[in-house]
Amino acid sequence: MKYNQVTPAIVSQLSDIVGKKYIITDEEKMSTYSHDETPPQYAHMPEAVVIPRKAEEIAEIVKLANRELIPITPRGGGTGLSGGSIPSFGGIVISFERMNSILEIDYNNMLIVVEPGVITSEINVSLEGSGLFYAGYPMSLLSCFIGGNVAEDAGGGKAIKYGVTSRYVIGLEIVTPTGEIVQLGGKLVKDVTGYNLKQLIVGSEGTLGIVTKIILKLSPMPRYMVDLLVLFKDTRSAIRLVPKIMMECGITPTSIEYMDQLSVKTTCDYLNESLPYHNAGAMLLIEVDGNKEEHVDADADLIGELCFQNEAIEVYVADNNTTRERIWSVRRNIDEALRILSPVQTDEDTVVPIAAITEFVEEIEKIAEKYNILIPSFGHAGDGNLHPTLLKNPDSTMEEWFETEEKALRDIYGLCKKLGGKITGEHGIGCKRKKYLNIVTSEAEVEMMKKIKQALDPNNIMNPGKIFDITCSS
Repeated sequence: MKYNQVTPAIVSQLSDIVGKKYIITDEEKMSTYSHDETPPQYAHMPEAVVIPRKAEEIAEIVKLANRELIPITPRGGGTGLSGGSIPSFGGIVISFERMNSILEIDYNNMLIVVEPGVITSEINVSLEGSGLFYAGYPMSLLSCFIGGNVAEDAGGGKAIKYGVTSRYVIGLEIVTPTGEIVQLGGKLVKDVTGYNLKQLIVGSEGTLGIVTKIILKLSPMPRYMVDLLVLFKDTRSAIRLVPKIMMECGITPTSIEYMDQLSVKTTCDYLNESLPYHNAGAMLLIEVDGNKEEHVDADADLIGELCFQNEAIEVYVADNNTTRERIWSVRRNIDEALRILSPVQTDEDTVVPIAAITEFVEEIEKIAEKYNILIPSFGHAGDGNLHPTLLKNPDSTMEEWFETEEKALRDIYGLCKKLGGKITGEHGIGCKRKKYLNIVTSEAEVEMMKKIKQALDPNNIMNPGKIFDITCSS
C-alpha cells in the first residue's frame, strides 16, 4: 500500500483542527510515540502526532487523512505488548492523553461513562465508597488507558470470575474510518437491534474505528476476599490442580494465577521481597471473594484442603490488604522484573483449554531445553491464558537470538494449535504476531476479517499493518 506523506500543508490543516499547541512534529518528542512495550525492532516513527480533545476533532482528522491517503494510528497509554499502537506506516498518530475525563457515574443504572484516555485504575478510584467497581481491568491497570483495553479486549487476573473488557462494554461512541461519529449500544443491559457492532469494535485493535466514548457496566463490590499463596514442589503439581479447583470444589475463584520459580525469584529480587519461594518449583495465587465472610472463609478452607491433597508444600493465607498487596505486587511486577533479568526477550500471550494447561507447560519446558534458552511462564491459569517469556541466552549473538526466537515461537504456536488454543488471549495480534496468524486461523476466517476491514475502511488508513496485511484496490 502506497501512502502519502504528512506535508507542511497537512500539518497546517491539522493545526487548524486541534490547535498548533497539540501538534508534535519534532522527531525527539515523537520518538515516545514510535513504540509500545514490544521489542525495539518493531518501532516506527510517526510523521506527526495529534492530541485532540473531542470526537468532532478526530472526525475531521480522519476525513483529512482519507482525502490525502495518510495512515492513522490511534494510541492509548503505549503499554501494549503486540505493537498495536505503533505507526507501522508512519503517518498520523492520534493520542488520547487529553481525552481523559470521567464523564458520568450513573449509580441508578450501575454504569460509568468515560473517555478513552482515562487510566484504567482511575475508574475504581472514582467509585470509592459507592459499593460499586469496574471488574474488567487488566494487570497493567496503573498505566494503561481504558481505550487501549477496549481496542485489545484486555483481560486480567480476575477474568476467571469476572471476565474480560468486552463483558462490561455496553456502549461506544466511535469515529468510523471514513470520519462519521456513530453511537453503538447505550445504557442497555440487553440489545439485539441488528448486528452487534460494538462487540465487533472491541478487540479490533483500532483497525475498524476510533473509540471516543465508552459506557461500562459496573458490579457490586464484594465485601470480603481472601488470597491463598500455594507452594508446590514442581510445575506439574501446581498446574494439574487448576481444573480440579472448580470441578471438585464447585467454586469459581476470582483468580487462579500461576508463577514458576524463576518468575517468582526474579521478581522477589527486583522488589526486595522475601516470599518463601526457595523450596517451591511453582506457585498458585488463588483469590476468592464474596459478600459473606463465613462463605468466603469456607471457600478458602475448602480450596486449601484440596491443595494439600494434591501435593501442595504450604498454603499461606492473606486476608488483609497489606498481605494481599505483598503477594499481588509480585505477580503484577513479573514482566518488569524479567526485563531487568534479560532486556532482550519476547513476552507471549498464549491461551489453551483449561484441561490442556498441564501438557502445555510441560511442552514449553521441553522447547526451552531444545533451544537452550530460559522460558519462564506465568499468567492466568484459571482461564488457560499463560505468558511464556522467551529470554535471550546471553552467550548468543543477536543474529542467533532472532533465529532461535523464530523457531521457538513457531514451536510454541504449533503447540497451541495442537492443543486447541490460540496465539493471543488478551494482548492482541498487532504487528508482532501477524505473520503467525495463519498457524491457528484458517484462510477462510482471515478472508472474512479482511472483507469487514475493506468494507468499513476502503482506503485502509485505520491502523494499517495490524492483525493482517491487506492490499487496497483504490
